Amino acid sequence: MSGARKKVLVFRALPPDQMARLQAAHDVSFADPKKDRAAFDAALPEAQGLIGSSFPIDAGVIAAAPKLEVVSSVSVGVDNYDLAALHARHIVLAHTPGVLDETVADTVFALLMATSRRVVELATLVREGRWDRNIGEDLFGFDVHGKTLGLLGFGRIGQAIARRAALGFGMPVLYHARRPVDLATQAPELQGHADHTPLPQLLARADFVVAMLPLTPQTRGMVDADLLAQMKPGAIFINGGRGATVDETALLAALDSGQLRAAGLDVFAREPLPLDSPLRTHPKVTPLPHIGSATHETRHGMAELAVSNLLDALAGRRPAAVYDTSAS
Repeated sequence: MSGARKKVLVFRALPPDQMARLQAAHDVSFADPKKDRAAFDAALPEAQGLIGSSFPIDAGVIAAAPKLEVVSSVSVGVDNYDLAALHARHIVLAHTPGVLDETVADTVFALLMATSRRVVELATLVREGRWDRNIGEDLFGFDVHGKTLGLLGFGRIGQAIARRAALGFGMPVLYHARRPVDLATQAPELQGHADHTPLPQLLARADFVVAMLPLTPQTRGMVDADLLAQMKPGAIFINGGRGATVDETALLAALDSGQLRAAGLDVFAREPLPLDSPLRTHPKVTPLPHIGSATHETRHGMAELAVSNLLDALAGRRPAAVYDTSAS
């Protein structure tokens, strides 16, 4: 019966108004497994709905929740979820695409600009009291406007980045994706401004290579030593997609050799970034703590969509944003 109250387990804090929406319809418990794994595990056997993010919902968790009907992720990426286990149980997986596209594009473009113009490095110089004369050429950055942007991945976020680059900064845009995007129907404002380009040509021509790749078996470690060696000497690499798509050892080698001028990274293979990671203090790396969608407005919008997805699924309706687990 779709109107019956069901058991919902929230495993990452939601905004109060969104928690209230859930509590009005269902019996809700909260347990953050990163802080109290025992409470999380204890709630699983009765849970019919799960909602949260940033914690692996693996085969073991799924097996411990025999009544589970839906998992609603407050995220776009689904690499924390065992897709095969969900599919085998016919459990709905919902996520939050679309809500964060423009915000993530803002972050990625800000990171690109900060890396090229050495913003963080020079702000630190001022904060530490080392600005005692006009800066010399050793601290100059490099222009962004008019340079060539290469995008690995050209989904909604990639297209939003392309708009900023092409329409705002006069940058020629090259993109590599599994198939060309029909700009006339999907992004008419980019017609004449963005070209689908074979990967070797994109790497050889782009002054900035921005990776916006999902994490799949095919993309894991895709940005490796061979790919980095094909990049234009002195190019800048930006990663705003998934950390594990990059061979970080190879990236460090490319920076140390001078093949790459710099890198701006919002994502890492392991997060939070370990204190002993060379990426944390490398002078050519601008690191961010995975803040792509981290604005008040966007995180609230993501939570709102995730709650709507969960409520719809538990009521027997198709959520607005269902992830196809059969692709696993």
